[in-house]
Amino acid sequence: MSKLQTKRPLSLEKKETKKHSALTPTIRFCSFFRGLKMAPIDPHSYTESTQPYTTHIALSLYFDFPTTTVRGIAVLSLSASHAGPLFLDTRSLSVLSVLSDPITRTPLPFSLSSLPDPIKGSLLTVSLSGQSQLLIAFSTAPDASALQWLSPPQTFNKTSPFVYTQCQAIHARSIFPCQDTPAARIRYSAKINIPHRLSAVMSARHVERRAPVPGEAEFACDDSLWCAENRVVEEFVMEQPIPPYLFAFAVGEIGYREVGPRTRVYAESAPASLLDAAAKEFEGTEDMIRQGESLFGPYDWERFDLLVLPPSFPYGGMENPRMVFLTPTVIKGDASGAQVVAHELAHSWTGNLITNKNNEHFWLNEGFTTYAERRIVEAVQGEDIAALNVGIGWRGLKADVERFNDNLEFTKLRTKQEGVDPDDVYSQVPYEKGFQFLWRIERQIGRPAFDEFLKKYISTFKFQSIDTETFLSFLKANVPGIAEEIDLELWTEGTGIPPDALEPVSNIYSKIVSLANEFRGGRMPSEDEVADWRGQEWELYLENLPKAVEASQISALDTRYRLAESKDYEVKVAFLQLAISARCREFYSEVEKTLKEVGRMKYLRPLYTALAQGGPGPGTGEEERTLAKRVFTEARDSYHPIAQRVVESILAKHL
Repeated sequence: MSKLQTKRPLSLEKKETKKHSALTPTIRFCSFFRGLKMAPIDPHSYTESTQPYTTHIALSLYFDFPTTTVRGIAVLSLSASHAGPLFLDTRSLSVLSVLSDPITRTPLPFSLSSLPDPIKGSLLTVSLSGQSQLLIAFSTAPDASALQWLSPPQTFNKTSPFVYTQCQAIHARSIFPCQDTPAARIRYSAKINIPHRLSAVMSARHVERRAPVPGEAEFACDDSLWCAENRVVEEFVMEQPIPPYLFAFAVGEIGYREVGPRTRVYAESAPASLLDAAAKEFEGTEDMIRQGESLFGPYDWERFDLLVLPPSFPYGGMENPRMVFLTPTVIKGDASGAQVVAHELAHSWTGNLITNKNNEHFWLNEGFTTYAERRIVEAVQGEDIAALNVGIGWRGLKADVERFNDNLEFTKLRTKQEGVDPDDVYSQVPYEKGFQFLWRIERQIGRPAFDEFLKKYISTFKFQSIDTETFLSFLKANVPGIAEEIDLELWTEGTGIPPDALEPVSNIYSKIVSLANEFRGGRMPSEDEVADWRGQEWELYLENLPKAVEASQISALDTRYRLAESKDYEVKVAFLQLAISARCREFYSEVEKTLKEVGRMKYLRPLYTALAQGGPGPGTGEEERTLAKRVFTEARDSYHPIAQRVVESILAKHL
């Protein structure tokens, strides 16, 4: 049984077999399909290039909070009529029935693989005979990998339940059957049936909130449930084609504040202080949107709203179009959290408009977006702040190249990921090495020329999914001679950090690195030297400190500057990593508290790894490993399923 997969009960498999339109034809067409030549387009998907892509999905979803499941129907519209097998991705879904379309409702033979692939999940094969549309009735599993269901005590307001999605990289298939690859861009509509006291948001345009209508979820949900007195339907539509991983919703007791003509900040409606703090942190969002438009062209998504999720959200932000999801840890009180917003905003052009064809080309999303983010930050917050950003990224790149020292494949930009779970190899490499590559091109041809190239690139490939080869061909065609000036193959196919990558140079960066180097000799920065420091300066300082330091030095640093109690988690976690490395156990209670109050993988990964490795300090490290196992056992249920699996893999590797 896979760490990303829950084995489907045998009774469920038997029940599904009975629901096939006819057992003998099903067996026959499955035998026929096994003889077909496979032409996959994505190592993480069953999608076949010989079959038509889905262009639109109409969803009706019933949210059952007591069972933490979603019952629904999905009407898939294909780019062309098709005769033969259609392969769809699923994970831990119960498929109840498959029909030809909502009008004729002719049952279609289908099969669901009984032995899930550890990474891709279960293959749903439907036999079509000239249809261009099909209807699938299904139900999610309580532990669907894209969904986190929070009980009232796990939320901010403590009174109402909450559920939200995280579909990147390959988790949309755990919510509904689909061709779960960025190569297959879809439009969608959704009718979301929820308890009346709650509200919903989506990565889509809100149409209306209304009473349920009988028959809207026929075959998946009885009208007595769908039309119950305490239920309401929220209706949404996404009119632009997006990759499935950008499908997103959240349901809970949600309020909002207006912060600009195109932006609302959403969060749980209680406590009001959360919404107020978020609105203050992100009040400059409209300025960033305008800067993005001046750099990269028109903003094509109409709205740029923000949703601050509960602390269990596993990422800093998720670039869902029209409704960016954010961790509450980005609310720092000094507007520096807006840099995460700048990154997600930049995805509106690079990642959402132009998307990597599959995860082997992930750098096309994140390298471009990291470059675009820093251009926006430079324009809005100044060159010094942007330089700090680059410096922190440089340290992160070097650390992750070292992390993959035993598997250099994942220090490349263009990687091979057959048989590899993308969540397991998530790192700063596609972000920061991708940024360095684009920065290298900018330095070669000059910023004005590179700006023109970027605008042409975005306008040429908007609403398309491309690969590295397509980008390189476009680059060479539009920047003649670039292949003679820069070793493009070394940058995209080579391992490690190329020799023409550049460590950032600025007065503030150099000063902080110099102060960090002086720590080896026992000198801490004076209060005057750090008087103007915010979180980023401290983060860069801590990440440049030597890893092998004495516990007494760590204690003295905290005594002076109280870093273990910082409200900025970037600072706190960087300090706690040093404390674990030095076996400075007086801070282990703060380590435990941090691991139990947030679920962001940027913090979980380094802290659990440091504990599980035991650190280079005195002793055997058994106390640290025991702490890691105990804390995870106690905190596991508060983490998103993606984070659970990542921590499990860390502990399995080191314990």
